[in-house]
Amino acid sequence: MTLDDLEKIISKRAQSDPSESWTAQLLSKGAEKCAEKFGEEAIELIIEVVKGDREKMISETADVVFHLLVMLHARGVRVEEVLSELEARQSQSGLEEKRQRKG
Repeated sequence: MTLDDLEKIISKRAQSDPSESWTAQLLSKGAEKCAEKFGEEAIELIIEVVKGDREKMISETADVVFHLLVMLHARGVRVEEVLSELEARQSQSGLEEKRQRKG
């Protein structure tokens, strides 16, 4: 499965009845709730990274990626846009990119 595939699944589920789809239910609560859920999942991943439990890290990473895409969908941001931004950054070092962001 690619990020594009997952984005398509999320878009399809977003059109579902919220009583029958977790994705639709979460999206119906708004972008702020989607962001809150993403944050919860990110914290759970951090905890598992600190613990060093590989299997739980994999599971929590899947949750983080899923909820990241749901959160982006809630604000109309496409995976393609994020990947384009990452591609643009490849032409410079990470240290240079950080210096430019600081102004």
